[in-house]
Amino acid sequence: MVNENENWQHVGETNNMDVEDILRFDHGDKTYCIYKLEDGFYATDGVCTHEAVHLEDGIVMDGEIECPMHQGIFNIKSGEAISPPACKDLKTYPIKVENDKVYIKIS
Repeated sequence: MVNENENWQHVGETNNMDVEDILRFDHGDKTYCIYKLEDGFYATDGVCTHEAVHLEDGIVMDGEIECPMHQGIFNIKSGEAISPPACKDLKTYPIKVENDKVYIKIS
């Protein structure tokens, strides 16, 4: 069972997301994006490192997120910036699924 005292935060239900969907999750003063890919759920910072644009309106394809403003591309699993103008990687976060609930670990 997930212990929220260990910084695991409930973000949603597995059945509310389709493959290549993005869920925005705000906690404190930070924004995160939760992604559903073919092989599971992943999480990154929710704001582009190039121009501080929220990524939840971006396009997910082939395990990558494209920023909606300048089309910088990041690898969702690693956070790596793989296409200019994005040059700084996104931070990634652990995800856990229990009883059809999705949790992100925020340290």
